Amino acid sequence: MIDIAGAPVSFGLFALGDAEGGTLPGPDGLCAVLARQGYTGIDLGPLGFLGRGRELTDRLARHGLALAGGWIDLPFTEDERLPAALEVLETVLDAFAEAAAGVGGTARAALPTLADSGSGVLRHSGTGWQPALDEDQWRRLTRNIRLAVERVRARGFEPTFHHHAGTWIESPQDIDRLLEETDVGLTLDTGHLLLAGGDPVGALARWGDRINHVHLKDARVDVLRSVAETGGTLRDVWTRGAFVPLGHGDLDVDGFMGGLLGQGYDGWLVIEQDRVPRPGEDPSAVERDHAINRHALRKWIPS
Repeated sequence: MIDIAGAPVSFGLFALGDAEGGTLPGPDGLCAVLARQGYTGIDLGPLGFLGRGRELTDRLARHGLALAGGWIDLPFTEDERLPAALEVLETVLDAFAEAAAGVGGTARAALPTLADSGSGVLRHSGTGWQPALDEDQWRRLTRNIRLAVERVRARGFEPTFHHHAGTWIESPQDIDRLLEETDVGLTLDTGHLLLAGGDPVGALARWGDRINHVHLKDARVDVLRSVAETGGTLRDVWTRGAFVPLGHGDLDVDGFMGGLLGQGYDGWLVIEQDRVPRPGEDPSAVERDHAINRHALRKWIPS
């Protein structure tokens, strides 16, 4: 069984604000779009955006949405910064606990989505890789990931780890080693795997038994490659429109969904289309893209 969620990043809600001059939606407007288009869950987004405590649970209930997950990046290679970051992790887990209490255990559990903070620099150039971590740094990273995983489980949640462009867990080889040296589940993000030169369909066979969360996004590989080869940043990937509605990019949507269901995946499928709103942008474009994305999956997940 698969439940479909949306994400604030698809509306331009990162931790970025509206630096490009575009208009960002409020929490109820965002939730209303997802509810109208048939989504049943939502990622947390920036802490506090959906509210805290009763405000959070009332908002989710009003729109018929459950909390699916939420991004929590931590500086896993930097021991001196980690203690303060772990306190932030605890605060985010407080919000997860608030949301769980609001549904009384009737909804699918949300998965705190751990990630490396990284630098935002794209290591994959399209023709090769910039240097990765040395052995001491890898030991530090995996030790600190295990520490964060223990914290999440101590609060009654099962964590998942998100590979991501611009971090130290970016390439397929990085993911292989992460899974070898930790027991954390994997958030498979099809768009970020394409950016790293990976194959999302092949990833299902490669890591299928460790995938406990999926971020589904389509992407134009030519835009991704152009940004990487010219020394662009992850923000350039977003602003140049590399992530597109399902079926409009290079992701084999049918091949991926067929493989996912064929493996008996049982979890959240979070549809993402990371974007930064532009000044003067048609506000209906966001909902139109959400409708396209949901429609693209109806042959696989009708309701």
